[in-house]
Amino acid sequence: MTLSLYVDTDRWRAHQHALLAEFPGLVPVAKGNGYGLGNARLAAEAALLGTALLAVGTAAEAAEAVDRFAGELLVLTPYRVGEESPELPSRVLRTVASVEAVRALPGARVVVECMTSMRRHGIAPGDLVHLAEAVEDVAFEGFALHLPLDRPDGSDPATEVSVWVQAIAAAGLPTGTVYLSHLSAPGVAWLNVRHPHTEFRSRIGTRLWLGDIGALEARATVLDVTPVAKGDRYGYRQHKAPSDGHLLVVSGGTAHGVGMEAPKYVHGLMPRAKGIARAGLATVNRTLSPYSWQGRQLWFAEPPHMQVSILFLPADSKPPALGDELCVNVRHTTTHFDRVTDRLNL
Repeated sequence: MTLSLYVDTDRWRAHQHALLAEFPGLVPVAKGNGYGLGNARLAAEAALLGTALLAVGTAAEAAEAVDRFAGELLVLTPYRVGEESPELPSRVLRTVASVEAVRALPGARVVVECMTSMRRHGIAPGDLVHLAEAVEDVAFEGFALHLPLDRPDGSDPATEVSVWVQAIAAAGLPTGTVYLSHLSAPGVAWLNVRHPHTEFRSRIGTRLWLGDIGALEARATVLDVTPVAKGDRYGYRQHKAPSDGHLLVVSGGTAHGVGMEAPKYVHGLMPRAKGIARAGLATVNRTLSPYSWQGRQLWFAEPPHMQVSILFLPADSKPPALGDELCVNVRHTTTHFDRVTDRLNL
């Protein structure tokens, strides 16, 4: 009863090393569900890459990573004044997004987040003058800029970073290290030329661990196969089978993240039309599953259960045997696999 993620380990690690060469000073990110691989695994992989700094999402994740990663840890979520936080060793750097947060952490090692065009959190340019006074009481480790993925206005992300570096320098603050998220290698290279005395370090998670998605294969175990005739009732809601076929019970349910889809930002007419079509089918209880058998994407027979899903396979396809595995096309950042298995090319 296993939802498995198989890793072509050599290919997967080759991609990581290629990206490390493309982004000198790269900071791996291990947070949330560990991009489907688990944060413990990613901490070990970061150590193998030889990176001395690992970024995590929260203070709680930092506390878990302390015993898994021997180097320094950077907490990405900004510290909020008065928040409850686990006790962390001095090798943990905290992100702060306000002057008040800096003042609330005397003696701590801090990275200051700047308010970029993301407009999520961070200090404003006007706060830099006040920050210059506050950082005297902390171990200041640099600035961080989290950039948007899309720029429909045509603005240049590297220029946005450069403007911030100039503003920081003008305020009399050190520009020795700036951490970046979502900036291309050419953009970083341009910044290195424009600001030769600043080290720009890219924090990368999705592209590092999931950038070569072909190195990862998700599969689900077939747990049961039941023949049904057209009109037979089945499942919790006792729907009728639309035709002759088989009900396949497979591993993977809502506890794994199967069927739990994150909202998407849709561009263009065709994706919108497809979204409308899917919504229309859902109103008549017709929903495509992420499971495939012999190249054929299957429909959910009913909504996924907690740990398994029931699929409908039409009679014109030969059913799998118990223990066979179906391909699953899932979003790794929202899926919890039962096991991660390496496929080594020995």
